[in-house]
Amino acid sequence: MTMNATRLLRRSRAESASSGSPGGTAGAHRPDPGPPPGVRVRDLTVVYKTPLGELPAVGGVSLTIAPGTITGIVGESGSGKSTLALSLLNAVQPPGRIAGGSVEVDGLGDVLRLAGDELRHARGRRLGYVFQAAQNSLNPLKTVGKQVLDLGRSHGVDDLPALVRDARGLLERMGLDGARVLDSHQHELSGGMRQRVGIMLALVLNARLAILDEPTTALDMITQATILRIVREVHKERGLTTLMITHDIGVAAEVTDRLAVMYGGRVVEHGPTMDVLGAPAHPYTQGLIRAIPRLSGDPAQARALPGRPPTLGTLPARGCVFRERCPLRMEICETTEPPRVAVEEKTVACHAVAAGREERA
Repeated sequence: MTMNATRLLRRSRAESASSGSPGGTAGAHRPDPGPPPGVRVRDLTVVYKTPLGELPAVGGVSLTIAPGTITGIVGESGSGKSTLALSLLNAVQPPGRIAGGSVEVDGLGDVLRLAGDELRHARGRRLGYVFQAAQNSLNPLKTVGKQVLDLGRSHGVDDLPALVRDARGLLERMGLDGARVLDSHQHELSGGMRQRVGIMLALVLNARLAILDEPTTALDMITQATILRIVREVHKERGLTTLMITHDIGVAAEVTDRLAVMYGGRVVEHGPTMDVLGAPAHPYTQGLIRAIPRLSGDPAQARALPGRPPTLGTLPARGCVFRERCPLRMEICETTEPPRVAVEEKTVACHAVAAGREERA
């Protein structure tokens, strides 16, 4: 650590010792940021420039995230989960482009209309992002403590010692030796430790919306369980609204309150997690759940979905994006986008589900 960072760390230790609190006061470097925000995504479309032209990775997605909840987004690789998550920070990079829609966050307005310093300060102070691979958010040439200082300076934090105390307190809250981790470089930390550092960096400026992109990928089962416990506890203690991206239905069932299922850049089913997993209505959600291996019983009961998920180049230009793999395929699926249908507390985008409800009506 640089001399400046070392001096601040020592000062934070001394002040913590005199106050009798090992981690200092969370958020002491800035005022109370207020309640957790609600999020409203409306008709969001994100395209990527390819040799075939601009193709949609996210197509007309609408999603509401209630304040204080943990919402999961699940789907196969390439379904548009991470692109949707980056859109919430207005952080889609070329060759991607947000082509339409809005992302309204309480207290910020439409994030897609923010730019420059206004957008930069929203990221970190209001919106926190934990990358899929924790090392992507860490500079291998700097200690964690130096990166905390850089983060504070870039966001105009006046009380840097308080920021270091908050970082140390967060790390210790997650079961780490805060002082040692702040003095460490990336290569000196395990995968689970780096993931916790990523969570700390996303939250240390008191972000109210936390977005976690595959937070348990490449971690062993014990470390996964630890990270999920930390996510739940920190979410509750800091009063967050949390969005978790995952391909693991077990992770979603363990942590989330609500679940959105994505396929081909569309949300095909959305509702309370236990309702979506316990009584799936969309044929894709049903197929995902049937494909999960069971720990007991006949292993052959797990059945893989037929076919392959679409790529940007193979997505249908119109109609239902799931139709090539769907056992309930109808003629209308070829030409018309499925309507969003209310099924109890869920929303399902499927022609067959809509037709079934009309027959029962």
